[in-house]
Amino acid sequence: MNHSTIDRSTIEQLVRNAIRANGGGLANEVAEHHDSPPGWIDGKPNLRVSISARHCHLTDEHVEILFGRGHVLEPEKDLYQDGFYAAKQTVMVVGPRRRMLPSVRVLGPTRPDSQVELALTDSISLGIDAPVRHSGKIEGTPGCVLVGPAGSVQLDRGVIRAARHVHMNNFDAEYYGVKNGDMMQLKISSSDCSVVFDDVLVRADKAAKLEVHIDTDEGNACHLDAATEVLLRRGDCSCEK
Repeated sequence: MNHSTIDRSTIEQLVRNAIRANGGGLANEVAEHHDSPPGWIDGKPNLRVSISARHCHLTDEHVEILFGRGHVLEPEKDLYQDGFYAAKQTVMVVGPRRRMLPSVRVLGPTRPDSQVELALTDSISLGIDAPVRHSGKIEGTPGCVLVGPAGSVQLDRGVIRAARHVHMNNFDAEYYGVKNGDMMQLKISSSDCSVVFDDVLVRADKAAKLEVHIDTDEGNACHLDAATEVLLRRGDCSCEK
């Protein structure tokens, strides 16, 4: 048997050849992130749980109708997910029998379809039976009237209660052993209560940072502000990360 030593340059070349033969895969993605994946701290995903208060998404056309010809959304505050923001603009959301929410924040950028996302308490206040849907799944949903300083828009559909979900990138997904479209479980513990949320939809893409979105009712139910421990795990096992 030949026990001769393989020099470092030969090893590096063998590794490069193996990576190329495998199409690059995750190793190539790691190389693109010289420090760490988006949102990671000390070599691990940094889990963030955020309360997504009522808000709406608008099309370019509806922005002009509501705020005036030539108007575009103006960013006021960047959201945790890169490229998304809370706009300076707000709208009034009007339901049946003139029930209304006077100042609902618009989030940007604009979308192909306008959509209003509410908590259950909001939908009760408006008198709208808003179904739980994942964002963008607005077929067969109720509508409302949006009122801005320059005009109003009658939405025939688009009012939903946003289903809880977790944004994550490919590295997060590998860490938790999940893929886009899977369901996870979120456990939030605090000094006065503990709540487990099932059916947390995984929304994975290359650039997202690890963040769970729950609505205001859910945030109040688990007393999120007083949380002492937050655990995210696959929906099909009891493993905790």
